[in-house]
Amino acid sequence: MIEELSPREFLDRRGQGKQITLLDVRENWEIDLAPVPSPTVRIPMGQIAERIGELDPQAPTVVICRSGGRSTQVARFLASRGFADVANLSGGILAWSRDVDPSIPQY
Repeated sequence: MIEELSPREFLDRRGQGKQITLLDVRENWEIDLAPVPSPTVRIPMGQIAERIGELDPQAPTVVICRSGGRSTQVARFLASRGFADVANLSGGILAWSRDVDPSIPQY
């Protein structure tokens, strides 16, 4: 079972000084339209398998997409490849816009 974090829970954990990788698996045009205003690693979902070596399997990783579907799939994939601490950002950038930063466009 993949842990689900709301955008606020993610920000609270990061605010406590925890080093968490935020992996954005949206396409570049989506990120350009509605960027997450925090440090992220950007790898589109379709490139995860070939670029998995860019990620640290020991680092806590939270995966984000538009609404949570793609990020759930990627989180499961990472967990199946030995990532010890991986979670899904529930609701994706839509929830981030709704609950944290309404200046981020919904698309």
